[in-house]
Amino acid sequence: MSSSQDKESVASTVGRSDPADELVEIVDVDGNVEQIVTRAEMRRGMLRHRATYIAVVNSRLELVVHKRADWKDVAPGYWDLCFGGVAGVGEGWREAAQRELLEEAGLGVNEQRLDELGSVFFDQPGMRIVGEAFVVRSDEPMSCPDGEVVALDVVPLARIGSWVAEREVCADSAQAVLPLLLDCFAEDLKSL
Repeated sequence: MSSSQDKESVASTVGRSDPADELVEIVDVDGNVEQIVTRAEMRRGMLRHRATYIAVVNSRLELVVHKRADWKDVAPGYWDLCFGGVAGVGEGWREAAQRELLEEAGLGVNEQRLDELGSVFFDQPGMRIVGEAFVVRSDEPMSCPDGEVVALDVVPLARIGSWVAEREVCADSAQAVLPLLLDCFAEDLKSL
């Protein structure tokens, strides 16, 4: 069995149903729920939905970045600056962020460790999102248990712009979240 088959096997055993069948809230530009559809319908119709973004920064001011699995339905094989994903129906922002961080990074945090970066609005072909971004400061090891993440790395925040320019990186985290993250750490970065 290949490494990618191993990851798919792990992903299929974490107790989740087919992600395409998961229910998703379709929202207007203000985040008000308009309808509930399956993830497959949301992707097919390129409908606006809610999502969370969680950046993990260690004590050395390095951002934990990850490479997405090739089987992901959006940006397969791309690098991402944040963990996160689609919020469940009725799920609060912090609850969704905690769930996504545990699923994707194996990192369990209480909601007090989620520092809010701000609201995210991203509207480009194929990806229409109203979301919330958070940062977690952590030096804890990550395990990536659900198979959505196939590689981890750390990048100094001071060099993240050039790193992003040299790779295929998820547009939403690079364009909508990275400015919030750099603003949050602006004073720390001045002292480097």
